[in-house]
Amino acid sequence: MSNEDITLTAGDAEVRVTPAGGGRIAGLRINGTELLRQGERYGCFPMVPWCGRIRDGRFLDGGTVRQMPLNSPPHAIHGTARDGAWRVARTAVNEAVITYDLVEPWPHPGRVTQVVTLTEDSLTLTMSVEARDDSFPAQIGWHPWFNRNLGREDVTLDFKPAWQEERGADHLPTGNRIDPVPGPWDDCFGMPDGVDVTLTWPGQLELKVTSREEWVVVYDEQAEAVCVEPQTGPPNGLNTAARLVTPLEPLEATTTWSWRRL
Repeated sequence: MSNEDITLTAGDAEVRVTPAGGGRIAGLRINGTELLRQGERYGCFPMVPWCGRIRDGRFLDGGTVRQMPLNSPPHAIHGTARDGAWRVARTAVNEAVITYDLVEPWPHPGRVTQVVTLTEDSLTLTMSVEARDDSFPAQIGWHPWFNRNLGREDVTLDFKPAWQEERGADHLPTGNRIDPVPGPWDDCFGMPDGVDVTLTWPGQLELKVTSREEWVVVYDEQAEAVCVEPQTGPPNGLNTAARLVTPLEPLEATTTWSWRRL
């Protein structure tokens, strides 16, 4: 099938998916209001086969040290799939399934599948990574850029993490867990009962980001947008908390954004 942009609709909700643009959600409109920051780097892109930064771009893969390109020197960041063209497997009025084959510089063949499902009051993203030949460590996550302001007051964030990963000067977790501190953040938090973060644009919209995963990165250091990133492990997780993908056992994760008008 073509990899042209896909528009999904349900009620007054509209989602635009760009397979050729890294498999990202390029837009989410609710009653005509765009929630995601626009631009080819923004929207909501999939982070796979890793999330956040890898220290010096290197990770241990069994007994082999792998080197990824340093696309955020001195580190590698956010995986490789956001830079590739995805293929369309199937589409419907309110659902799209797109796939991406892992290629160089990632050393292992595998396939990523993302299912995008829209209802009148929610968007669900499900992603899986399948190994073709051999096993490998991996992570899954999403990096949405929500507009800070929708025309009235700035968004507020509400969440109750169990801990915050202490962040070193290199922007990577030190391995210490600390009590959560006030923002602004470019930080990873632990939510063992599942990610549950509420964004509220006063007088306009409340949106909940949920996931069964226990890790979320919150980034709100830019004036234009805030990011709430559910993921299967912390930054540098290929070295500290990787999940093993095998030919018999894929890695799968889901996040749902649900909203209500205020």
